Amino acid sequence: MNPLFGLGQNLLLALDPEWAHELAVKALELGLYPRAEGRNDKRLAQRLFGLNFPNPIGVAAGFDKDARVPGALLDAGLGFVEIGTLTPRAQSGNPSPRIFRSARDRAVINRLGFNNEGHVAALARLRDRPVGIIGVNIGANRESPDRIGDYVRGIERLAPVASYFTVNISSPNTPGLRDLQAPDALSALLRRVQQARAALPKAPPLLVKLAPDLADDDLPEIVNVIAASGADGIVVSNTTLARDDLEDRAFAKEVGGLSGRPLFTRSTRMLARVYRLTEGRLPLIGVGGIDSGETALAKIEAGASLIQLYTGLIFEGLGLLTRIKQTLVEAMDRAEVESLAPTVGRRADEWARK
Repeated sequence: MNPLFGLGQNLLLALDPEWAHELAVKALELGLYPRAEGRNDKRLAQRLFGLNFPNPIGVAAGFDKDARVPGALLDAGLGFVEIGTLTPRAQSGNPSPRIFRSARDRAVINRLGFNNEGHVAALARLRDRPVGIIGVNIGANRESPDRIGDYVRGIERLAPVASYFTVNISSPNTPGLRDLQAPDALSALLRRVQQARAALPKAPPLLVKLAPDLADDDLPEIVNVIAASGADGIVVSNTTLARDDLEDRAFAKEVGGLSGRPLFTRSTRMLARVYRLTEGRLPLIGVGGIDSGETALAKIEAGASLIQLYTGLIFEGLGLLTRIKQTLVEAMDRAEVESLAPTVGRRADEWARK
């Protein structure tokens, strides 16, 4: 990779986190980013919920909230992009400062609060969408009198431009949103969302994103509700409210969702438990703490068919994509297999016991 991009990464880490994020998005809009080198190894490709993924690496929701740079991200070597979270109406989110970064913990805490420009603005940007898989993460407005209705509107309005939908009920930064993970509320939400999908000429696949802070005893019923609803997959997981083993004590006191390296074990353990509960029948996207080829491989071995990055890119830059691909290809070489499928869930039992 051009060393100038490494210099740019260091400069971004020296800036205020929210300003650094905006500058990174601007650079992508201007074409100032490294393009993918060569083609993906064909063994990295998978077909899941009716979509052809050229490689299993995606960017998580939150990076490109308003669908400003999905084409650039795909061009940089990602296999798919998830935009959002999008709410029906534009909203500014919580007051600043609202993003905090710890180089010591390789972690970020955010309390953004679904800041985005709303459905209409994103739809306008995506009408002439780039080729590739672009998922749309949908949520509810903070002051909405009908939060389930907000998700339904997301399905109805954005279906023409969505490769798939992710129903985000797991952000800790919108008061009461995580209550929708309770089985009865979740069942009611998914019933209305699936009714909206059924009325579409062509229904994109539907995934549900869960929080990593769900109690172990609650997880089986929640997963059963998702599976029974006809959802196509589960994203594990969102950010956590836990502050386990953080070294930076001032950072740990900030309110919001924690992402990055400290989330890795918690989210991977939950991923493995969801994989066991679904018996591998639903494709899972593993998110949380991936910042190396080894952690990416661990997610897949715990049960993820696909993975998503965000905080890892903040600290490692886009060069992380190449390192992950190399690690996955080397793992397939060692196992003498022709796809990632035999690796998915290979160590789920081990991870579920952690």
